[in-house]
Amino acid sequence: MADARFEDGADKPLKLKAQDADDLAVVSALVQDAVVPAAQMRFDRDRRRFALLVNRFRWEDKDGAQARKRSVERVQAILFIDDVMAVRTQGVNPADKDMVLSLLAVDFAPSTDGMGTLTLTFAGDGALALDVEALDVGLQDVTRPYVAVSGKTPSHD
Repeated sequence: MADARFEDGADKPLKLKAQDADDLAVVSALVQDAVVPAAQMRFDRDRRRFALLVNRFRWEDKDGAQARKRSVERVQAILFIDDVMAVRTQGVNPADKDMVLSLLAVDFAPSTDGMGTLTLTFAGDGALALDVEALDVGLQDVTRPYVAVSGKTPSHD
């Protein structure tokens, strides 16, 4: 069986799991520049699940959009982290209904026995640190793609 290619997901909703550093690097790249309303973050202590509704840029479709001279797209997706024991915030207030964040990266720092800290870094010095029992992250598109309001591909210095 051949490995999946990045292009394989171009016209289909994504549904991915990350359980190691290589998997997480793919998920992090796909959610880079996702727009996240702070009010769309939830920590379910009983289920030990932290979830965010994100409006992610469709990086996997960027080249296709440019080649066909059509608008770039975003799609709403759920980013969820399981086995969460604690959540710490810096510069992020999930109760602030007006706060909108831009997700830059998702990183994992392992500690002992598979445990570690998953960090979601946002533009403007915001961050979430999730202490997890194991690395278990999922990303699932939940809407059809829509034209990015800005009409532009995100870029960084």
